[in-house]
Amino acid sequence: MRIHDARAIAEGASGRNGGFALAGGAARYDVARETYGAAQAAAYWRWTEEALDRVAELAGDALRRPGGYRLAADEEERADIRLEYEALREDGFGVEWLDDVPGGAAGRFHGAISHPGGGSIQPARFVRRLAARAAAAGAEIREHDTVADIDALDADRVLVATDGYGHGLVPELAELIWPTRGQVIASEPLGRILYDRPHYARQGFDYWQQLPDGRIVLGGFRDVSILDELTDVEETTPAIQSSLESFLHELAGEQVEVTHRWAGIFGLTQDMLPLVGRVPGSDGVWIAAGYSGHGNVLGFACGELVANAILGETSPQLELFDPARFA
Repeated sequence: MRIHDARAIAEGASGRNGGFALAGGAARYDVARETYGAAQAAAYWRWTEEALDRVAELAGDALRRPGGYRLAADEEERADIRLEYEALREDGFGVEWLDDVPGGAAGRFHGAISHPGGGSIQPARFVRRLAARAAAAGAEIREHDTVADIDALDADRVLVATDGYGHGLVPELAELIWPTRGQVIASEPLGRILYDRPHYARQGFDYWQQLPDGRIVLGGFRDVSILDELTDVEETTPAIQSSLESFLHELAGEQVEVTHRWAGIFGLTQDMLPLVGRVPGSDGVWIAAGYSGHGNVLGFACGELVANAILGETSPQLELFDPARFA
């Protein structure tokens, strides 16, 4: 097996993201039940919980699991996530409802779902550990080796696992996975811990966590110029960086210095579900991509899923994620 990486391992968005490690997908759970069916939505959620447990087994100190908060920024969002909470409870998932949250977010939001199993991951450390295990198992890893034409590869089977990168590499799927930019900043270390777990609000447009060294890592505000963010150009922009910085000062309760700024590209899909399986019309090309901003857990889970599929194993998730579903 060969792995071709246009950069070095974990130098793309897989190693430079907000560091969230949560169960579920991009769609709200109550919406997922209406869209995919109750049984399929519940199975999908449990499948991601199991994947997060397997991530924990492999990640070592790259993963912390203090839980996570999904916050309501206003009364409308409170009503939305209350529906999600009730749907999750109805299906037996161990979430809790909070009218207010402790720490730096106290008094600032309109309720929250607490997800006890969620966590925070150092993504580059985790991905490099996975790469080391793959190399130890015999995989040849070719870094700084861009693939421009998969037909030119000397391989019977090719898996394209670039998420939002490599747009157009598989023409049949070019209109199904939209490269989308996410921007992030990190603060100087604060002298106190205000946020003890990952937080996200405004339907995921704002997300942040505080690292053990006191830094706040904050991403989002893509909706400030949402059409401009439908791009594979990996650079920060003044409008979104300014919004992030202003919100950072609010979260910290004081003016704090931004020490790092960066952008990464993820793959967005129309129905917020990944594309995993054989590329329609091709015998030897497979795809695992389109995690819609939830790639830390979904990318890992879909990697296992597509590897097993190539070996001939079936799974209910393959039908849900079938790339031919848009045909």
